[in-house]
Amino acid sequence: MFEVYTDGASTGSPGWAGAGVFIKDGAIVDRYSFPLGVRDTHEAEFLAVIKALELLKERQAATVSLRSDSQTVVQAIEKEYIHKELYKPLLQEILSLSKEFPLFFVKWIPSKENRADGLARKAVQQNKGAKKR
Repeated sequence: MFEVYTDGASTGSPGWAGAGVFIKDGAIVDRYSFPLGVRDTHEAEFLAVIKALELLKERQAATVSLRSDSQTVVQAIEKEYIHKELYKPLLQEILSLSKEFPLFFVKWIPSKENRADGLARKAVQQNKGAKKR
């Protein structure tokens, strides 16, 4: 089973953003930081999940336990619905990718338990030197 933590961070709404992904498969642990340019926090959270699912698809994962501290993202995945138009395409991509795995679970966790938090903050810093659009 792949134990996956995702987190998104942003310096504003919108602001420089980043996604963090922590993947544990038995004793193997991988950490990723993805700078995302200018986004809001919720976009970063959704994009972190997409990045994680893309990585897991490459690994041909079968059982995925995804954990996020974003109630917005977790509830959207569970309900398969989000009200805000901006996030609908991101949710649809997540739902499509999640169907690639025979067993897919999503769980909300408190921020202090999110192993991807520092990775997302690191990704925000990796945007430095880029130009805001």
